Amino acid sequence: MTIEDSEASEKILDLSKLSQKLVEEQREMGALGGVIMDGRDIGSVVFPDAELKIFLTASPEVRAIRRYDELKSTGADVTIAEIKTNLLERDRIDSTREESPLIQTPDAWVLDNSRLSKKEQLSIVIDRIREISA
Repeated sequence: MTIEDSEASEKILDLSKLSQKLVEEQREMGALGGVIMDGRDIGSVVFPDAELKIFLTASPEVRAIRRYDELKSTGADVTIAEIKTNLLERDRIDSTREESPLIQTPDAWVLDNSRLSKKEQLSIVIDRIREISA
């Protein structure tokens, strides 16, 4: 093992400890219920027994355009193609990582918002909450 390998291992260990601490903090925030959280491992790791899990998704093309619009508003010099490549690579990394991978749990409700406005998404989610609360 080289010095560089050792330093990289230490950084990964530090990130793992940080991740574990963040999960603890998130669980404390949600201990009394009534919490809505967003994240790539919220339904699978942080709150595996949540009452409602929504696996929010959109096509890579739509996600890239949305991110492009967001970044352009800040003056960033990027292309939709670059963003799409980055999103797909991040998805690959996140879904294959050993700790807290991005997965759709079997009990998650999938909401593809590729063709939905924010208002439509909110309405659909509120309806779903009402369904499970009845």
